[in-house]
Parts: sequence; C-alpha cells; structure tokens
Amino acid sequence: MSALPWHRRHSWRAGGAVLATLVLTLATACGEPPGQESDAEGESAGLTDDPQFVWAVTGADRHIHEDVARLWNENNPEQQVEVFFLAPTADEQRQAMFQDLQAQAGEFDVLGLDVIWTGEFADFGYVESLEDMRGDIEDVSLPGAIDSSQWKQELYALPYSSNGAFLYYRTDLIDEPPTTWDELYETGMEAAEEEGISPFVGQGDQYEGFVVTYLEMFWSAGGELFDESQENSTFLEGDAAQTALDFMVEGQENGFFAEGFDSMVEDDARALFQSGEAVYMRNWPYAVPLLEGEEDEESAVAGDFAVAPLPTFTGEGSTSALGGLNNAVSSLSENKELASEFVLWAATDPEAQAILADNSLPPTMLSAYEEADDPNFEMLGDILAEAHARPPVPGYNSLSLEIQDNLHPAFLGQEDADSALQAVDTAADDSLDGE
Repeated sequence: MSALPWHRRHSWRAGGAVLATLVLTLATACGEPPGQESDAEGESAGLTDDPQFVWAVTGADRHIHEDVARLWNENNPEQQVEVFFLAPTADEQRQAMFQDLQAQAGEFDVLGLDVIWTGEFADFGYVESLEDMRGDIEDVSLPGAIDSSQWKQELYALPYSSNGAFLYYRTDLIDEPPTTWDELYETGMEAAEEEGISPFVGQGDQYEGFVVTYLEMFWSAGGELFDESQENSTFLEGDAAQTALDFMVEGQENGFFAEGFDSMVEDDARALFQSGEAVYMRNWPYAVPLLEGEEDEESAVAGDFAVAPLPTFTGEGSTSALGGLNNAVSSLSENKELASEFVLWAATDPEAQAILADNSLPPTMLSAYEEADDPNFEMLGDILAEAHARPPVPGYNSLSLEIQDNLHPAFLGQEDADSALQAVDTAADDSLDGE
C-alpha cells in the first residue's frame, strides 16, 4: 500500500523523516500497494548453505527481514535460518503457504502470516499452538498484536511487525485536532466551506480499505464484532453498528466526504490532501514524508499539516485498525522447537525489533515506543497500544467481502441500512466457522 519503493531506508530517529517509507504489508489493510505488482513466485535469500529451518515471509520489505535473519544467524551459528521471500501481494503469499501445507511438502518451518489469517490457519490445523509462550509476550508486545495472534483465546502465532492509522489535519485551518467524530465533522465542514475544498478524504472505495474505515468508526462507538470467547457475533449489540453507518451515510449525503470518496484508495486520498484540497485525511504513516515535500515530492501542505490519533464518538481514547505480520510455526515443520525459538526471539529480542524500527517498519515491542525520541513515532506507539485487530477468525475474508457488498451500497444510499447491517451480523456468525 505504500507508494514508495520497497528498498528505501529511513531511520525512525531521522528528524522530520522519521515516518518515511512506512511500508505497509497487505495485512495493514487494503489491497496491493499503488504501483507495486508482482508475478514473482518467490525466492530464497541465499543467506546460508546449511539451513536448519526456513522462514517464509513477504517479499515486501525483504531487506528488513534479511537483516533480522542475519542477526539470528550471527547469534546462532549452529542453527541457521534461511529466508524464503514470497510474492509481495497477500493473496499470493497465502496461496504459496496453503499449497505447501495442503501438498504436505513442509518446505517452510516458520510462516509470516498476515494478522487476519491466524484463525484460518489455526482452524485448518496448519500451525502449532504457541500458548505456552503467552507469558513471554504479555506486557512485552502490543495488546492488539497479541489479539491478532490468537484464535479462541489460544496463541497460534507471535507478534512481529505492526501498523496503525493517523488523522492528518491542516494546521493552517484547524487550531487543535478534534477528539470526536462530530467535532471533526463540524470543523471540517466549516473550514472546507471557507476555503472551497473538501472536508475529509480517506479510504472509501469498495475494498478492504472501506472495511477498515467502517470498523474504526464502529469500534470508536464502543462496538465489538465478537464476544470474548469468539463464539458469537456481537455486531448488532448496542448501537455502535448503526451509529457508525449513520455517520457515514449522513456524511455522504451532506458533502463531508470528498467527491469521489466512494472510489478512493490510500494514494488517491494522499494526493488530494497533498495538493491542499482537503481539511482532514485518514491514512497510514507512509504519507508523512510525502506531505513534507520529501522524496522529490511537491506538496502544497508542507509545513501546514500535523498528525493526531483518530477521534472517537465519545471523545475518550482513540482507535485504529491494526496491521502487520505475525510469525507462526508450521504443523509440518520437522524442527518445531527451533522454529518456536526463532518466533519468540523475533517477537521479544530488542535488537531484532530495533531493526524493524530503524527501517520504518513499526515493531510490536512496547519498549521500542517508550524509548522513542520522535513525537510522531511516540504517538504511533500510543495509537497502536489502543488499536483493534481485525478479528483473525477463520472466515475473515468472507466477512470482509460481506461488509463491502452490503455496507458500501448502504453508505451510498443504494441499499436499506437495516438489511445491510443484518447481513453483516449473519456473515460474522458464519465467519466463526470459516464460511
């Protein structure tokens, strides 16, 4: 989803470029990165001639994962890991791992999983339980990242990398960032009318980005998709589902969302905000350096924008959808103990997690954010601490499609809202069984 080349590096601690090139894995949310398509089937990194186990991970951010693997190999000369880089796109990654598992090939020991795949892989019996490691990551990893690593309250993966959303706002038009959606609406509409621009841009196309946009409002209204045991849908309990949809419908009808919002993806929103044509934007951190005019980008808002947490309906706290990767141990691995050691090390070793942070891939260790000396990175840590994991249930992909197919038309006034919400509730129940 980042518009930036995969290979560029910037340090979190590099002043104004701290959030540069935040490369978003497809776990983060929303389809292929703009301009980043690949037919590659995958390839080995060639790190060692004598690997004891193999780590299959996304080919996006490959230099980062290589550095992590090299660090392990330096520290474990008799227990070398080889990295197999899967294609950069989520569908191709999932397909490659499924093919290995279904064919009983067992080529991969450690699986780098999109945060929404945990339940699916666990339900198929493709990954090992890591519940005995819970004590090693609690109070060490981001709570939302731990949530995304479990299915039915049992750990089947361990956190590795993460991501969250910012609210971007025009500091030349807005004095203080809003803490409620109603305040955002009112100030956005007022400033937009005075300036002749759009109040709000973000991810409104009928894809995973719309799902994230809706769920962030749903969660910020106090909603939860499932009960704590992940056995029943709670989507329609309370008024959160209706509150979120009503806000979006009214916003669409009244011009709060920019023209073309219903077909807008990450970089569409970024380009419009960057040209000075919007008051507010919901987007991932990758946009910060582009808006600052770095990376050879022209920006009409350079020096006139800032970031804040997304608001809630009550004004208390914040919420963001959580992105990132978790590592799991394949049920076909012939070296499960060593693979488990690596997965735990990647989640809890400060030096390994620092490699992610130094290369602008958000780590999952809480301490990485506590030690930050950049305000935006520190803010991202606060956002991630309250972020929601999209539920890693077996049928999440089907649930996502049902949200798109029902709530997107309802948002546009093309489908009855009550019927759309009921359809999503049914789909949420079905998703628990992998349907």
